[in-house]
Amino acid sequence: MPLILERQQVLDIYAKAAERKWVIPTFNTENLTTTEAILSAALDYSRKTGKPDLPVTIGITNQYSHRSQSVYYTHTRQWDIGLKLFLADIEVLTSKGSPFEKLNVMIHLDHTQWDSDKALLEWDMNRFSMIMYDASALPFDENIERTAEFIARCGKDIVVEGACDEIVDATGDERSDLTTPEQAVKYLNQTGADFIVANLGTEHRASAADLKYHGDLARDISRLTGTKLVLHGTSSVGNDQVRNLFSDGIAKVNIWTILERNTAPVLFEDMVRNAAKVTGSAKTEQMISNGLLGEKADRNSKASLSHYTTVYRQDIIFGEMKRIVTDYLDLWYV
Repeated sequence: MPLILERQQVLDIYAKAAERKWVIPTFNTENLTTTEAILSAALDYSRKTGKPDLPVTIGITNQYSHRSQSVYYTHTRQWDIGLKLFLADIEVLTSKGSPFEKLNVMIHLDHTQWDSDKALLEWDMNRFSMIMYDASALPFDENIERTAEFIARCGKDIVVEGACDEIVDATGDERSDLTTPEQAVKYLNQTGADFIVANLGTEHRASAADLKYHGDLARDISRLTGTKLVLHGTSSVGNDQVRNLFSDGIAKVNIWTILERNTAPVLFEDMVRNAAKVTGSAKTEQMISNGLLGEKADRNSKASLSHYTTVYRQDIIFGEMKRIVTDYLDLWYV
């Protein structure tokens, strides 16, 4: 099936997912390897479960201060070029003749900033399936006002995920308050957003052990709003905390950090185990002498094309990312 870009088609997919009690994940990307790993995991899972039209959403941030993924999609470090390449990759990968052509693939603009992303907000929104309009750094009432203005202008063309509360960087000293049911209802009613991101305790950009997903709060909110909640910061908590999200009123989950954080160590370990194949025996001996590698590192092999190419590194990252994505699909597409 072609890309799912029309607003009503996207809403229909979410309605069908709700009937199945599925939570639809959005996996963010900032390179082709990640983009294809997401699609490949979804394809394998669709074949295993006999669901060829499995829905999957691929997201990207733009001028988001924490991580501008469109900027990192290209070494030009120009967001517009990166975003165009991202869109082109997905269009090719979902076109007729591609292994992924039957998947229901949606494109999500994540953490789109009300101010720094003004140039992007002038683009044709029909090129995307969904957008997170993020004015959460503003005072609450001004956030509502800005979001409502955007939805009045573009809401007929694109599904809008609003950011009810700012979720601060949990690696620092600042902490943001959890969203109250009253705030969520006010935000939803006054903006007209299709979905809302609430702070439910998973303050993203962190891996602190004390972070907690507050499912009880999600249930309190969803009893008033319906199944319209989006959970960010899933990488910060274990799968045991987010296994039964649909029953809490969560419709959508956004994921990125774990894809990068948990794959780098796998690549690093493989490169150490095969040090001489990656760098050659002389360089390996030098690193052992300098205390950078231990005595058990491979020091006898010859440098090998199989281990010093970009393909070698990408294949390891690709395989581990597929495993991570599949684990999440197993959680929510049962």
